[in-house]
Amino acid sequence: MPLLVAGLGALTLCAALSLALGARSVPLSTVVDALFSDGHGRDAIVVTGLRLPRTVVGLAVGAALGVAGAVAQGITRNPLASPTTLGINAGAGFAVVVAIHALHLTRPVEYLWFAFAGAAAAALFAQALARRSGDLDPVRLALGGTVLQLVLMSWTSAVMLASKRTLDEARFWLAGSLAGRTLDVLWPVLPTLVIGLVLALAITPALNALSLGDDSAQALGVPVARIRLLGGLSVVLLAGSAVAVAGPVAFIGLAAPHLVRLVLGSDHRLLVPGCLVAGPLLLLAADVLGRLVVRPSELEVGIVSAFLGAPLLAVLARKVAR
Repeated sequence: MPLLVAGLGALTLCAALSLALGARSVPLSTVVDALFSDGHGRDAIVVTGLRLPRTVVGLAVGAALGVAGAVAQGITRNPLASPTTLGINAGAGFAVVVAIHALHLTRPVEYLWFAFAGAAAAALFAQALARRSGDLDPVRLALGGTVLQLVLMSWTSAVMLASKRTLDEARFWLAGSLAGRTLDVLWPVLPTLVIGLVLALAITPALNALSLGDDSAQALGVPVARIRLLGGLSVVLLAGSAVAVAGPVAFIGLAAPHLVRLVLGSDHRLLVPGCLVAGPLLLLAADVLGRLVVRPSELEVGIVSAFLGAPLLAVLARKVAR
């Protein structure tokens, strides 16, 4: 309980900083007035009209990516698994860029079903690459997902370079950003995001059994194939929702589960709910940092998270190799 309170306190502080900091800093007293006293003026409009929707979207996207990473690592028994390293984010991004190029889409709300389709196709293909005699090989999954990610990213670049309009429309979205995101973008994906979270929480006890191996899990009465199917569906729904809203934000799904493991241990009954706090915390922290390092401009949250997450991936890969 103390750890949960501390985590929620850190998340609350990060959300407050997200409302207060940016190209124009706003005092916390003004933030409180704008939220609870119907404040007026330029600062109040900045807080309620721009930063509050951005913060709410960041909370939702961070929760989706954090939980998706925990479930992906659980069903694959691979500590390097995440929506990024399995190629799911890249699949969603490629599908969206193709849709922008072919169908002339212009709004993030129109990307939703293409993001889901791309995420699902990438997840299925990565699992197909990792099968060995019918069993899922965690090492092959990580390698196959990484190769798939690189291939899809190169195809995405080729489509964008083939059309200046597609390049202009997609390049900022592909960087992964919360800038300009409103609640109108979040509402269409909220049902699928909630379904993905419910599925993830429902299978958490079974993920503990899966960590013992397929044979041991089956001996304990766990339907391994069904749990993997539900877990995969959860990851696709969560990652697809996040990518549709904010673009392919990297490393949050990888870092959040490992951060929670350091604090709460490997019990998925604590790990998955813990990622509901750690994911938004990491995403909002990266977003706030991106606003401050090059003020009055800003860096997209996807760039900041990739810059911070790349060393983590290298450390984890070395640990797994040992």
